[in-house]
Amino acid sequence: MAGRLSNAASRLLGGGGVSRSVAFSLPTRSGMGLPVGKHIVPDKPLPEQDELVWDNGTPFPEPCIDRLVPSIGKYESLAWLCGGLGFFASIGLLAVWNDKASKIPFAPKIYPYDNLRLELAEEP
Repeated sequence: MAGRLSNAASRLLGGGGVSRSVAFSLPTRSGMGLPVGKHIVPDKPLPEQDELVWDNGTPFPEPCIDRLVPSIGKYESLAWLCGGLGFFASIGLLAVWNDKASKIPFAPKIYPYDNLRLELAEEP
């Protein structure tokens, strides 16, 4: 009912209803279609490793997991990982070691009368 009323109202106001909105929206894309390729609905079971391929409709689908150069072994990559984590750990330890705010957690207060030396029972 609401659809018929909106079509009738748009015709009274000079519009052509749904067909007019489609006619105006198609030229805005210049006939290019969707930003990615057409969505293909599978009609048969997918291959077992289908989720490992990023297929966005281009002629050359790419793997989801990037492969590194085969010359980098697992022990070399472990050494790089440990070296990087060790570097950041050493920066953190240097920051903790050089932290002046934790040694003096408040600003030193200066009192009158020679910093209250006699009142605090210090020798004159």
